[in-house]
Amino acid sequence: MSTIGFGAWAIGGMHWGKTDDEVSIQALHGAIDQGVTLIDTADVYGFGHSEELIAKVIKERGKENLVIATKAGSDFYHADPEDDDGYGAITPNYSKEYLISAAEKSLKRLNVEALDILQLHSPELNILERDDPWLALEKLKKDGKIKHAGLSIKSFEESKQAHLLDLHHDILDCIQVRYNLLEREAEDVLFPKALEHGIGVIVRISLLFGLLTGKFDRNSSFGKDDHRRMNLSAERLNDYLSELELQDSLFTRFKNQSKTQVSLRFSITHPACQTAIPGAKTAHQVQENCSSSDLGPIHD
Repeated sequence: MSTIGFGAWAIGGMHWGKTDDEVSIQALHGAIDQGVTLIDTADVYGFGHSEELIAKVIKERGKENLVIATKAGSDFYHADPEDDDGYGAITPNYSKEYLISAAEKSLKRLNVEALDILQLHSPELNILERDDPWLALEKLKKDGKIKHAGLSIKSFEESKQAHLLDLHHDILDCIQVRYNLLEREAEDVLFPKALEHGIGVIVRISLLFGLLTGKFDRNSSFGKDDHRRMNLSAERLNDYLSELELQDSLFTRFKNQSKTQVSLRFSITHPACQTAIPGAKTAHQVQENCSSSDLGPIHD
């Protein structure tokens, strides 16, 4: 699997500002042309649209060597307007029946016989303490509907949810985790457990919603249809940029590389981390992301 993958949230056409499907498809083709073998999506990205775009690319060029990872549990099929927390009408649903039906819908949208990886989509711990999510993954595996099972660890609960790897390492093949130069809690408990149990790690938010590319400052703002209006609010942006200034020596050490390249190299340096999935909406962004893979991890 390539050390740099393709995060397909932004191309879904929701929550990242304006997108163009043709540009998104070109970005996907460009990623594959440059050796990307992992594309990470979710059924909720664009309410199915991200998966549909990926299916178009697969139809155009085949699926050989490609691993498509998707997610389920964010129910947009049965949600009401009052369930909208700024991401559209979505409600958590991790019942066994729902997860199986959601997987079936993803299979149809992606037009594949089996999902390479199905991940539980960042549920709260109390949901993961129930049997249903795990029974669903077990049945989907047994029935040949999914090849591998994963868990997307909820952001900022990297230590709180780490014990789940002890409990469910028999079903879990991989986890996905928020991890980047400024957010490193996963190193404390989660990564050691992943290494202990031989569970692969997919790194998300490796560029912190674009902040680690160096293109934002304290005056940056985001449109209404851009989740960064919340996740990189003025207060958060100020705090993150203050932390980022403390990393100047690292970027100076690799002054011939962009901040994007250095940040992505960091995200695949820990021995537990197999691959990072920075988001991209254009072929140019893909090219810079993929160039980081050739540079390899950062060593002392």
